[in-house]
Amino acid sequence: MSHALRYEVNCSILFTELPLLERPAAAKQAGFDAVEFWWPFASAVPSDTDIDAFVTAIEDAGVQLVGLNFFAGDMPGGDRGLVSWPKRSGEFRDNIDVTIGIGERLGCRAFNALYGNREDGHSEAEQDVLAVENLGLAAAAAARIQGTVLVEPVSGAERYPLRTAADVQAVIDRVQAPNVGLLADLYHLAVNGDDVDRVITEYAGRIAHVQIADAPGRNEPGTGTLPLERQLAALEAGGYTGWVGLEYKPSTTTVESFGWLPRERRAASR
Repeated sequence: MSHALRYEVNCSILFTELPLLERPAAAKQAGFDAVEFWWPFASAVPSDTDIDAFVTAIEDAGVQLVGLNFFAGDMPGGDRGLVSWPKRSGEFRDNIDVTIGIGERLGCRAFNALYGNREDGHSEAEQDVLAVENLGLAAAAAARIQGTVLVEPVSGAERYPLRTAADVQAVIDRVQAPNVGLLADLYHLAVNGDDVDRVITEYAGRIAHVQIADAPGRNEPGTGTLPLERQLAALEAGGYTGWVGLEYKPSTTTVESFGWLPRERRAASR
């Protein structure tokens, strides 16, 4: 894997054998200096006590939070975001300041806004207009702390409309906010049939965050057929200096699944 890129652990899909609040310390123990999470609470507006416990867990572990998702609904139940969902748009809006507030406390500046599935009873155009409006609100809030809102192509969700980098770029162009960027998840792009090499070249200046998993299987690098090492090197050569989030399902234990990445390359500063 590329030697200058910085790697961090998605603690919502890795270390799931541990309670959520113990995962940041486990990531630190495994040699990593940074973590990301999907929305770590059951509701859009959790209690102050729950937020404080999450913030404390990150701070006590001595890791940097570098990515956080806005509330996306019931992910295990199939929800994939509220941004374009008319019935639940209010929840997304209520969640914006909470999410950015956590980012402000922890120095996190990247916030992933899952677009949402297509819904019966609303036209695609209606959903897209709402999404652009909500992403604009999120971008304005993130801008207060020099943050970026990420939009992501997703695989494995039949009704999720953003499948390629071009799909996301069309949305970003409509939002017209300078701090909305593409989250390039190399796994989702590959599984959806996008030309990942072309995306890396063509969207070099627009990629604001990167995540990886191998395919098939969405397990750690080396378990599938994706040329991740070459693609990460190309990203780096193209000027990408951000984080690479490990967002995969470990094929064995979480700690064993880091075997592909030598311990000396897990720390943020080398």
